[in-house]
Amino acid sequence: MMEKRPAALSHGGEPLAADKGAFRPSPRQGTAPSSDCSKGCVLTGHRPGKNGGYRMDETPRVLVAGAGLAGCEAAWALAEEGIPVRLADCKPGRMSPAHRSPNFGELVCSNSLKAARLDSAAGLLKEEMRRLGSLCMAVAAECAVPAGGALAVDRERFSAEITRRLRAHPLIRVEEREITELPREGVAVIATGPLTLDALAARLKEKCGGALSFFDAAAPIVTAESVDEDHAFRASRYGREESGEGDYLNCPLNREEYEAFHAALVTAETAPLHEFDRQGRVYEGCMPIEVLARRGTDAIRFGPMKPVGLRDPRTGHRPWAVLQLRAENTQGSLYNLVGFQTNQKFGEQRRVFGMIPALARAEYARYGVMHRNTFLDSPRLLTPGYQLREEPRLLFAGQMTGVEGYMESAASGILAGRNAARMVRGLPPLILPRDTMIGALAGYISDPGVKDFQPMGANFGILPPLPEHIRDKRLRYAALAQRALASLEAVVGRNADISQAEI
Repeated sequence: MMEKRPAALSHGGEPLAADKGAFRPSPRQGTAPSSDCSKGCVLTGHRPGKNGGYRMDETPRVLVAGAGLAGCEAAWALAEEGIPVRLADCKPGRMSPAHRSPNFGELVCSNSLKAARLDSAAGLLKEEMRRLGSLCMAVAAECAVPAGGALAVDRERFSAEITRRLRAHPLIRVEEREITELPREGVAVIATGPLTLDALAARLKEKCGGALSFFDAAAPIVTAESVDEDHAFRASRYGREESGEGDYLNCPLNREEYEAFHAALVTAETAPLHEFDRQGRVYEGCMPIEVLARRGTDAIRFGPMKPVGLRDPRTGHRPWAVLQLRAENTQGSLYNLVGFQTNQKFGEQRRVFGMIPALARAEYARYGVMHRNTFLDSPRLLTPGYQLREEPRLLFAGQMTGVEGYMESAASGILAGRNAARMVRGLPPLILPRDTMIGALAGYISDPGVKDFQPMGANFGILPPLPEHIRDKRLRYAALAQRALASLEAVVGRNADISQAEI
């Protein structure tokens, strides 16, 4: 099958126009890629060819370093394009302080993948991912747990299934080893994440001229049976639930209880920091609850403990403050303390969070932790296709690029994987339109005009405005989403399943 060449290609920040050469059908299971260049070359990565690609000599394996969400998506995208992959990860031989599972795609901070509505930024991002053949979205649909208007998953099932599918793919070879050096030749995707181990982090610093760090924190998880439901009620804010039983367990506090809790929280003893963390800085998107609380008495009452949209059926009134618990697994046996990321010592977590009446006798399946999050100065270093400007054969993906959030990281892996496949074939990179959410994120992290670079999650503010202003916010967001999906379809074809795209 002869591959069509793109009609209009861009090497910069402008989108490709109707680039149907960007994608290829998924290979049949057990079928190796053809060695016939007329059928889409599988290339070595040793001899540069036209458009920055490589000439055909043998069947190589593109290295994907890191099996977090971004690395998993990159490896899957490459393999589904017919490109053999080496997926390398240090697990289980070496684990970071934040990781617990030997499986790939581990969700460390929360089991929520954020809003599911299409007229939300997070919902639009996930729909774009679906249309690009996302592995994570396919698995998330199988492992979902009730979460109101959000998409949340049973994190153990989610990561186990991602691991199973990657290990079963005939074109993916899993290598359980730590990557300590950047590959000197061939195409590679570096997706070692915010917890990149020291050896590779040092090489990245040498290659890229430094890196930035901030703190990232994970919330505790408690057993469901240990929560005192006499001091809690089930409801989603404004009645937005899908299960019909209230997707959140709400733990209310009156004013006196809240003020005592706040006083204990701001004076609680925190865990000592490692030397590499001492010069870090806290990122707003995953701030420890105790750090936020120090900004003022009402800071968390207008943040993760806001009571708006909730009414306590025992009193008929809105609580003064409320902690929401969200199901952590399909069985509903574990609950995540929503928004309660923390670096308190474990004993302090039991003491302070135990001041919330519903958690007075809570049993902790996992305590909150805080860890390093490292990311590149991407506006200076990366292209909108996630390639290193000075060495395009090296691509990066995930939170280390400065995209913030689970699905944002995974989405960057899809695009990096597709562009790695294009690099192997000698094709110019695919640059998604800036009016798509994935394209806007890629454009933001690669924009040299961005000063004092900070991580960015999906939001409608990074999309170009509509030609005409729509006052109603929900209608405006819906219009932005419709435009984004139309732009995406213009690039990848009108097929929801990208593996069926016509070449």
